[in-house]
Amino acid sequence: MFKRSHYIALGACALVLLVLLNLPAPASARLKLAVGGVFLPLFGLSTTSDSFVDQASYQLLPRQTLISELRRLEDENAQLRLLSAHANDAIAENNRLRTQLGLLPRGPWKHRPARIVGRDPSTWWRTLLIDYGSRHGASLNQPVLTADGLVGRIAVVGHSHSQVALIGDSACGVAVLIAETRDQGVIKGPQSTVESGIVELSTFQHSPQILAGHTVVTSGDGGIFPKGLPVGRIIDTRPANAGLFTTARIRLGANLNRLEEVWVLQSNP
Repeated sequence: MFKRSHYIALGACALVLLVLLNLPAPASARLKLAVGGVFLPLFGLSTTSDSFVDQASYQLLPRQTLISELRRLEDENAQLRLLSAHANDAIAENNRLRTQLGLLPRGPWKHRPARIVGRDPSTWWRTLLIDYGSRHGASLNQPVLTADGLVGRIAVVGHSHSQVALIGDSACGVAVLIAETRDQGVIKGPQSTVESGIVELSTFQHSPQILAGHTVVTSGDGGIFPKGLPVGRIIDTRPANAGLFTTARIRLGANLNRLEEVWVLQSNP
């Protein structure tokens, strides 16, 4: 049985609760703030105690255990940084390929990507080695290009790799067309200076209409390079052979010194 004092206490609590429930909103907010201020130090003390316990637990661990854990974390951090670098490189490569694929000319052929895996050590800007061979469907004279322009043709086919003769090399003559004037000519070494990105064009007849800035594309003659592949732009011209022909310097669209990936053209069956 409850004592009289118990009933009095219970009644007092009920009265206080009734008063609190009927307090105006401003007064209720101030009361909550005051109560929170009373208990806030206790919460801070609890957090500090937890932190102190964590630090104390680390201090109780043997020094060798802490060193081993530190080394494990350093190794894990190094692996994560390496994975991040690989991921960034893969993203950049994917973006390059997506951009090139969107800009490649359309025609009755399909494009097969290939990586540059080597360069000729003696004349590194004359030939390239790509990871595309006979087992992948490579065949002699397949055109090689980027979205910026023609690169060359496959000159030697291996089982898993192929050698590419670059445009401007004596082993890679290219019949071309001046888009604005429809004049035709040929690009062929050894007068070309591929290392600077400039090659020379000789037209089949003198044409003073050819001007700097004109666009050069493949003409389709010769049966190796399809018509309309981008090659580059005219830098300047000059008459040759007593004015019978025109010689022009061309700035190649593809930067042959900085290639990482290329596209190989395969004819659709």
